[in-house]
Amino acid sequence: MEYQAVLDATDLLCPEPVMMLHVEMRKMAAKDILKVIATDPSTTRDIPKFCQFLGHTLVKQEQEGSVYYYWIEKSRVEKE
Repeated sequence: MEYQAVLDATDLLCPEPVMMLHVEMRKMAAKDILKVIATDPSTTRDIPKFCQFLGHTLVKQEQEGSVYYYWIEKSRVEKE
């Protein structure tokens, strides 16, 4: 899947991956895709909730062993 930026949140624990995700999404243009790489299992709960709350689209979510991958499309207008 094509993406415009990558956030490597491996070895970070809650709440750091979501805090970093919030910062990265603010840097991106609407409709851009951010690929997130994480190892904290709580991201399987936190990242979908983050997307739902702020209106971003979780395009794809995968797991390979203990590594989690997310592709998130930034919404046109980010809710504060």
